[in-house]
Amino acid sequence: EQSLKGINNESFPGIEYQFQTENGILSIESILLNGNDFSTSNNLQNIPLDNSTFEVEFNFALDESNYKNYFSIIGFNHLETSLSNDNKTVTAVISQQLSGLQKYYFNISAGLTSEQGYSFNGFSNFFYSAIDSTPKFPPLSDEDLLTLIQEQTFKFYWDYAHPVCGLSRERLGSGDIVTSGGSGFGLMALIVGTERGFISRTQLIDRLETIITFLESSDRFHGAWPHWLNGSTGKVQPFSTNDDGADLVETAFLVQGLITIRQYLNQNTPEESGLIDRINILWQSVEWDWFTRDENVLYWHWSPDKEWIMNMAIRGYNEASIVYILAASSTTHTIDADVYHEGYMRSGGVINDKDFYGITLPLGYDYGGPLFFAHYSFLGLDPRNLQDQYANYWEQNRNHTLINRAYCINNPKQFLSYSEKCWGLTASDNHEGYNAHSPTNDLGVITPTAAISSLPYTPEESMEAIKFFYYTLGDKLWGEYGFFDAFNATEGWWADSYISIDQGPIICMIENYRTALLWDLFMSAPEVQSGLTKLGFSY
Repeated sequence: EQSLKGINNESFPGIEYQFQTENGILSIESILLNGNDFSTSNNLQNIPLDNSTFEVEFNFALDESNYKNYFSIIGFNHLETSLSNDNKTVTAVISQQLSGLQKYYFNISAGLTSEQGYSFNGFSNFFYSAIDSTPKFPPLSDEDLLTLIQEQTFKFYWDYAHPVCGLSRERLGSGDIVTSGGSGFGLMALIVGTERGFISRTQLIDRLETIITFLESSDRFHGAWPHWLNGSTGKVQPFSTNDDGADLVETAFLVQGLITIRQYLNQNTPEESGLIDRINILWQSVEWDWFTRDENVLYWHWSPDKEWIMNMAIRGYNEASIVYILAASSTTHTIDADVYHEGYMRSGGVINDKDFYGITLPLGYDYGGPLFFAHYSFLGLDPRNLQDQYANYWEQNRNHTLINRAYCINNPKQFLSYSEKCWGLTASDNHEGYNAHSPTNDLGVITPTAAISSLPYTPEESMEAIKFFYYTLGDKLWGEYGFFDAFNATEGWWADSYISIDQGPIICMIENYRTALLWDLFMSAPEVQSGLTKLGFSY
């Protein structure tokens, strides 16, 4: 695909075809692919993987001794051509199976000439091959498949953890950069790995000792960690020019993991009891109240030299519910309930209550926004019976997921691969970099974590997507640490990346679907229960 950049209409003047006969110019009268018009830019999708045929009719007869080499599919050498009796129609048959779900360019080069020597301006257009439905891996039971996905994904947090500090690297290839929020997800993944037998409890405690020691000495700002740290030195690694200090949202994701793993540890075991005490000191030293700036809202960032230059208030509804719940739960630096109600919930201004595809969305942006809104805060926070004056959060997260899926099925932009089996728009890598994908910001990118991490909310629909990603697309989408981050079949782009904040929800939400383990642990924390009650939640 990289070699095809620059191929466009300007590269091939003949793309605006001359369909009138004109002396001295060889031009295309018609061109069909499997009987469908292939002359325009409305490129064809779902072309069969074998036995497809192009029929190209010209206005003049071709030189039968010198035409074959001018017809080609770029990067694919299996095209057999023949010429009609009057030498005006070329039939080109794809003689070997195409790869599934791929963009192919069919070319007729400008060197082609007629019998009389008339010149041709050239032609290029592309089509998309159909999905190769052949299973890429042997069948497994649903339970075994979920265990395999958890185990493979767990390796990102275990095998690929930073060798000095034990925290999660930001992404594959990020070197010394570790992520605070992703490491919170990673702490919860360590619990799953222990319970599933991927590591021993002794290995868990050893890793926790390394992590807690590092967190105790790493850079913090009013108790909050930065988005990124150097995993060797513990110093802040700026996330951007002005984001070189505290990140309260990433800190909340880390604290969610710390509290969950604290609840997993055994107070009666001296080694584990010591870790519990150290975790308590870490999380209770976060100065949540200081981040209000004496207003009824929390602020996301603070820089040691630029202070509040980012000036980003954390207002909902988005991924940050856990920030306010933890701030209310703090026994040392708590916030008033009004900070949640007026700041995050905008005094009820976050209520949506519109229908999308016949599904009511209680809160937030139209169509719900990216699906990580339903994941990041809810790895530990149990939405099954969670409710406040604004919404029932099980209904919120389930309906958000169903709307996201319904949008993909509707596929208004006609992107390749979208279907009832292939869905899920959320933040991830893409063919242009990174973006927060959603129905209102749809770039054609499907991100497996979106559907997989929604398994508790939509078990049948998510399981259908999981099987499609693994069995049907597994040759392109499955790797060393589980599912690669994302793909855009329309652009012919398949990620080879793994990102911590996309990996964590996969392993954690699968576990919550299977056993509710992380939900039960986090919700058992007495401070969390007090914080929820303070903010008016029932749970």
